[in-house]
Amino acid sequence: MRTASFIVLCVMNAVSYAEQSRVITDQQGSITIEGTPSRVIALEYSFVDALAAVGVSPVGVADDKNVDRILPEIRALIKPWQSVGVRPQPSLEAISQLKPDLIIADAERHSTIYKDLSAIAPTLLLKSRGETYEENLQSAMKIGLAVNKATEMEARISKHRSIMTEYKSKLSSAETFQFAVVTDKGMWLHGPDSYAGGVIKALGLKGPMVPKSEKAYIEVSFEQLLKINPDWLLLGPYKPHTVYDDWQQNPLSKMLKVASSNQAINVSPQLWSLNRGILAAEGIARNLSDIINK
Repeated sequence: MRTASFIVLCVMNAVSYAEQSRVITDQQGSITIEGTPSRVIALEYSFVDALAAVGVSPVGVADDKNVDRILPEIRALIKPWQSVGVRPQPSLEAISQLKPDLIIADAERHSTIYKDLSAIAPTLLLKSRGETYEENLQSAMKIGLAVNKATEMEARISKHRSIMTEYKSKLSSAETFQFAVVTDKGMWLHGPDSYAGGVIKALGLKGPMVPKSEKAYIEVSFEQLLKINPDWLLLGPYKPHTVYDDWQQNPLSKMLKVASSNQAINVSPQLWSLNRGILAAEGIARNLSDIINK
């Protein structure tokens, strides 16, 4: 009996230790995290989405000094946070003052300040801006492990896939769908390797043939858009007046399929482009369902 009890105790201690000390592979190599972080700072919107998905409220967010850039459904799940500035150049002073025990940073934006961030607190360096839909879910799993909620995150991702499958079963179309960010300066198509492109594919919908590019976001001219000519053009405008408004004055704009079908639709760039994550993808699926089945 004593031997059996001793074995059970050893197993329990091993499990407890595994929960307390975790090694996570990230974009700079690996990071060891001890215990359960309670003061987390997120330097990209997608990281806030992942934290909210498992009920973790970050104490600081690089929110570009505008809380409204975070989706309302995400804000509803977490407590108010302290802004640490803009995503490209977050304030190291503001981050330090919050005394974090975990910082989640973007591999593209924050690699140059990684050492500075690591001197403040353990820093998890993940892809965000250029990640695909599936890579985003992988990053969410790593964030769940980092905040000691791996089981909860695994369950939430499983639920997410069920939700997306349910939407997919209700979305049936032979038409092509293209999301694009548009400003007064230009239009950028989000290609098949982009986050939005991946969500569209996961929902069983097709994207049009786009120019081959190593980039997920492809700037196009009017002539290039006309050549691609999607059945649906989902526009995420960042300005009240955009180049697409100007292009509609071109006599050739009548050759766009969306011109005759009225299937050029404005959508939220915050939902489709900025936030990215479990909650964002479910919001995109809901948005597409409303658009297609209206």
